[in-house]
Amino acid sequence: MDQAEQLRNIIKANNTIVRPVARVITVTSGKGGVGKSNTAINLAIWFKKMGQRVIILDADFGLANIEIMFGTVPRHNLCDLLYQGKSITDIITWGPGEIGFISGGSGIVGLSNLSREYLNYIIRNLAQLDAIADVIIIDTGAGISDAVLEFLVASGEILLVTTPEPTSITDSYSLLKALNRHPRFSIEESKIKVIANKVDREEDGNSLFMKLNVVVQRYLKLPIEYLGAVPQDDRLVTAVMQQLPVSLANDKAKSSIAYENIAAKLMNKEVSGEYKKRGMAAFFSHIVSGKR
Repeated sequence: MDQAEQLRNIIKANNTIVRPVARVITVTSGKGGVGKSNTAINLAIWFKKMGQRVIILDADFGLANIEIMFGTVPRHNLCDLLYQGKSITDIITWGPGEIGFISGGSGIVGLSNLSREYLNYIIRNLAQLDAIADVIIIDTGAGISDAVLEFLVASGEILLVTTPEPTSITDSYSLLKALNRHPRFSIEESKIKVIANKVDREEDGNSLFMKLNVVVQRYLKLPIEYLGAVPQDDRLVTAVMQQLPVSLANDKAKSSIAYENIAAKLMNKEVSGEYKKRGMAAFFSHIVSGKR
C-alpha cells in the first residue's frame, strides 16, 4: 500500500464518525502591509457577534501577526501538536472577544515525512476543530510562496485583500496567476472574493476591483467577485497600536462598520447555501495529500 492510499484510508476512517463541519475561510494577499491580518481578525470579531464560534489559524509562519494584534502570547503552537503530543485544545489561545487562535509556528514544513500513525493523530485532532468552531479563518502569509499556495488550493473560500496601490494590484494579479496555474487548483471548488482595503471612498473600491477584474478575465478567465471595501480609518490605526481589534475598540468606527457589512454578506451566502462546508480535517487532508 503506497502513502497516498494510506492517507485516503486514514481520512475514510475518520469520516465514519458523524461530526459537525466548520466553514473554512482563507484570507490572503499578494503583498504584505495591505491589512490582511486585520481583515481576518475583524471578520472573526463580527462572526462572533453574529453568534458564530470562531477560531483563527495564523498560518503566516514566523511572523505571528495575530498574537501581536491580540496582545496575547500563546503557550503552544501547531508545532506542539505535530511534535510535542499536545492536543488541539492545548494549542488554542483565547484572545479578546472570545476569539480562539492557533499560532502556526513552522510545523507544516515536515508534513511529507510523517508516518501513518502521525497522520492519523493529526487528522483526528484537527477534526475536533469542527466541533469547537463554526467558522475557521486561515490567515496565510503574503505573496506566492509554496506554503501560501498550498493553503489556497485547499480552501473552498478565498478572500483576497488588496489596496489601491499599483504594486498591490499587480501583486494580487500575480498571486491569482500562480494559483490558477497550480495543478490542484479547481475553479469549481474554490471561490475567490476580493476585499478593497484602505480606500478613500466606496467608489475607489469598485474602481480597484474593476481594474483587477479586467486583467484577470482577459488573461486568466478566472471568476472573482467583489465583496466590499474597507476605508482608511485613523481609529483602526489607533486600535492596532493598542493591540485591540477596531471592531472591539470602536464598533462605530467606519472601518468596523465596513467589516461588519462584509461579514454579514459572507453569512448571507452561507444561509443561501452558496458554499459547501468542507471542515478542517478535509482542508488539512488536502494539503497533506498534495505533499505525497
